[in-house]
Amino acid sequence: MGVFASTDDPSSSGHEQVVFCQDKQSGLKAIIGIYSTALGPALGGTRFYPYATEADALADVLDLSRGMAYKSALANLDLGGGKAVIWGDPKQLKSEALLRAYGRFVESLNGRYYTACDVGTYVTDMDVIARETRYVTGRSVEHGGAGDSSVLTAWGVYQGMRAAAEHVWGSPTLAGRRVGVSGLGKVGKCLTAHLLSDGAEVVATDVNPRAREWVRTTHPQVTLVDDTAALVASDIDVYAPCALGGALNDETVPVLRAKVVSGAANNQLAHPGIEKVLADRGILYTPDYVVNAGGVIQVADEIEGFNFERAKMRATRIFDTTRQILRLADEEGVPPAVAADRLAERRMAEVGRLRTIHLR
Repeated sequence: MGVFASTDDPSSSGHEQVVFCQDKQSGLKAIIGIYSTALGPALGGTRFYPYATEADALADVLDLSRGMAYKSALANLDLGGGKAVIWGDPKQLKSEALLRAYGRFVESLNGRYYTACDVGTYVTDMDVIARETRYVTGRSVEHGGAGDSSVLTAWGVYQGMRAAAEHVWGSPTLAGRRVGVSGLGKVGKCLTAHLLSDGAEVVATDVNPRAREWVRTTHPQVTLVDDTAALVASDIDVYAPCALGGALNDETVPVLRAKVVSGAANNQLAHPGIEKVLADRGILYTPDYVVNAGGVIQVADEIEGFNFERAKMRATRIFDTTRQILRLADEEGVPPAVAADRLAERRMAEVGRLRTIHLR
């Protein structure tokens, strides 16, 4: 995937800035991608992951940072989209020296990019990074932050799922529906609790034995299946991918029996065109960057001075945004993913037309 946009190639990235960062002493190898600052400084988490190649790391940061720009636009935030990846195994490489070196690179961007938690990084890591930069959010409560953003991420996914249920079955509730949750990390656990409280029947899976044991102990009424393949092919009404991206692909979509897909994972569509296959099969897909925006809403609120009730109120509006997108998709005869993209691009173009890049 190229960094520079081409007017002849609509799939090219069009990123404002991509920064490669290296600190040999600590072993840091990182890439920071800033897709757009038309609406404000770019915000997006730092992913610490052992990519197979540098090209894989670059492709991921470009995809994720673009998704963050669209996510912030549809969440009605005055923020752009960015993301960072640290290349390596966090279990082996993560150290105070490495995190602080990374923080200095973030600081060098002078506010064009705010970082936060993502896969492989945690609230405690943000506190370490904050020792070197002002431009970090998702911090611990004792340092004035919001703490774990999975709480409002799950709440937002639940709101988007309610809007999808209303669109398909006429009522904004999951009561009596069978929901398959793939991935029982922090977000999946919170989402499961919301679904059970709403009266849904939950089927779940996770590769982590500890996560499965948590379900058996905490929610014994949840049905566990062996893997995601078994979950996707089972008799479910809603499929909620809550693990890594690419969950909707050429293998899963043809056998998927759910009428709705609504989950927390980023970049669920494995490649362009999958959204049309879903639509052709009569499966309603709520775009991931719409419904999982609760986390970015939470960390964005922290920049103002965190207030949980205010942030939760904003995350609750994901219900209205999802409803608007589903209505627009019907009116324009396009898949919801296309409708969501159009809505986000419209806001970035209209609001950001007087300030194409953000300067501190």
